[in-house]
Amino acid sequence: MTSDRLHAQLAFAIEIDKLKRVIRRNTLMDGSRRENDAEHSWYLGMLAMIMGEHAPPGTDLQKVITMLLVHDIVEIDAGDTFIYDRVAVEQQAQAERAAADRIFNLLPEDQAVRLRALWDEFEARATPESRFAKALDRLAPILANHLTEGGTWALYKVTARQVLSNVEIIAEGSPTLGEYATGIVQASVARGHLAP
Repeated sequence: MTSDRLHAQLAFAIEIDKLKRVIRRNTLMDGSRRENDAEHSWYLGMLAMIMGEHAPPGTDLQKVITMLLVHDIVEIDAGDTFIYDRVAVEQQAQAERAAADRIFNLLPEDQAVRLRALWDEFEARATPESRFAKALDRLAPILANHLTEGGTWALYKVTARQVLSNVEIIAEGSPTLGEYATGIVQASVARGHLAP
């Protein structure tokens, strides 16, 4: 290993530590505080390991886990966007691409190309791996909001129809998890934690 290669890898390692400072809208599932992006990415990687049996047959779970670990790295520059703010989400795409260009290119070229390709794949949702990864990314905040009596749904006046649009993305990646998420939405509406 050359010293230049090691230097580039360490520069990337130092940079991605900043993901711990990016605070998301959702709280932890106990409601005690808002989670950060690093916690979110770790949690999704764990979900992929334990819920892999709900992925489409033949899904490369190692690829899914790696994809989930890198999917929010761009938020170091672009910040977190509230998924139900459609205008902000559309504007976020350009900022995230610029962030991906900068951050992944800190790595040696072979690693930069590999991780950037995984990030692009996640964003495109065109493979079983990317659809399953996106499903888990959408499921986690639904679980958190359900367990915190509406959490950010109540705070930002999110409706069941808005949440169900994310459930469609979950079902694309895993029909089983999509069905489960639909049940969570229905239960949250019935309990008064989510507006119909």
